[in-house]
Amino acid sequence: MELKIKDQLISLFESHFKEEVTFFEQLPGSGSYREYARMKSAGHQAIGAFNNDIRENQAFLSFSAHFRNKNIPVPQIYAVSGDLKTYLQEDLGNTTLFDFLTRTRETEGFSVKIVDEYKKVLRQLPRIQLVAGKDIDYSVCYPRETFDKQSMMWDLNYFKYYFLKLAKIPFDEQALEDDFQAFSDYLLAVDNHAFLYRDFQSRNVMLKDGEVYFIDYQGGRKGALQYDLASLLYDAKANIPDAEREELLEFYLDELVHYKHTDREKFKSLFGGYVLIRIMQAMGAYGFRGFYEKKEHFLKSIPFALRNLETLLAKNTIQVPLPELFKVLKAVTQSSFLKSISPVNDRLTVRISSFSYKKGIPKDPSGNGGGFVFDCRAIHNPGKYQEYKHLTGKDPQVQQFLETKSTMSDFLSPVFSLVSHSVEVYSLRGFSHLCVSFGCTGGQHRSVYAAEKLAEYLKNNYPVELVLQHTEQDNK
Repeated sequence: MELKIKDQLISLFESHFKEEVTFFEQLPGSGSYREYARMKSAGHQAIGAFNNDIRENQAFLSFSAHFRNKNIPVPQIYAVSGDLKTYLQEDLGNTTLFDFLTRTRETEGFSVKIVDEYKKVLRQLPRIQLVAGKDIDYSVCYPRETFDKQSMMWDLNYFKYYFLKLAKIPFDEQALEDDFQAFSDYLLAVDNHAFLYRDFQSRNVMLKDGEVYFIDYQGGRKGALQYDLASLLYDAKANIPDAEREELLEFYLDELVHYKHTDREKFKSLFGGYVLIRIMQAMGAYGFRGFYEKKEHFLKSIPFALRNLETLLAKNTIQVPLPELFKVLKAVTQSSFLKSISPVNDRLTVRISSFSYKKGIPKDPSGNGGGFVFDCRAIHNPGKYQEYKHLTGKDPQVQQFLETKSTMSDFLSPVFSLVSHSVEVYSLRGFSHLCVSFGCTGGQHRSVYAAEKLAEYLKNNYPVELVLQHTEQDNK
């Protein structure tokens, strides 16, 4: 984040809350060009956002006000700069639905607990689409007011030029264009006057205090009910099993009848088409970010998308002939080039450890050697104070101390940058392990906090396997 942007965010925070910022942490990026930071003062906390795209900001701010007025759980907007490029919003924490799914699945599989969280989301979806969508101001939509034929052709051509071309999948240009025209006409046969969230997926749902909240809806517009449901249930890396997908589809339809009479069979017959166009749009994004912009971690989603595509092709419900499109999609699922890019289980393992310099630096059990060792002893030590002596860097009191009374934030910023560079290069080159260790005097406060924060940052930003070890605590 540029210093100028950081200063703008801090200035907006301090102007609004009338308190000095004592903690500033840049948050991991996403698939957009927006930049986010968590800021805290003595009595307030907020997420600051910067985005040069003013029209996109106007859409987000307008939708946010409308949703809150309709009791849709979205972040409160605290303040907006005069140039509309920066704004402050409610901090909903760090746990997305995807984070919860990943963590729970490791120990329980795709359990009832996960299904129940998805049902919370699906109870809200018809309210977003039909209650809030009924009188929302669609004039602020950007870049287009409706997911109409033009919008569909943009997505289909995005898939063609940024995925098929760059993935070296051959196709007949004119025949594929003809199929795109027929496919978009088929999709437009359904009512498209609901609010379409556009990116309704597990990373855009926050979990806090047992409730669900929604973020990143600035791309919203009018559209069909099926699209957002397809986005959620066929979210590539969420990898929902088929049986649970079917259960959640039926649950959504049960909820939908409270707001709109729906022919279930007609809805489901068109649902497959919207699943397909959503998968193609997502694959276009993976191609653009991965192949074109060389952001290797976007390519990690391709194997999951291929699996979804295979499932969809096996039970095709699209009732219009699309010979060239289906020929191309079959070639995509069979492409040895795509299958070789990023095997699902071929992930870099990052081992993060905290330790005490009194006991020595931990050994790398992978046998590869190298990696990073960071010395946290120059940071103000909470262990010097009686009230923190029996706590660790995982306790909220210690975390508050390090975030407000030490230089920990300044220390971690270049650490994140250095480790991120290695993670990206190691992943690209197919390396299997990277070790990162944080040491302090007793291995209890500063090093534990730093290790926890790096693990959180990598989990949110990279598809790596994390092994987190606190040497002193784990050996007690």
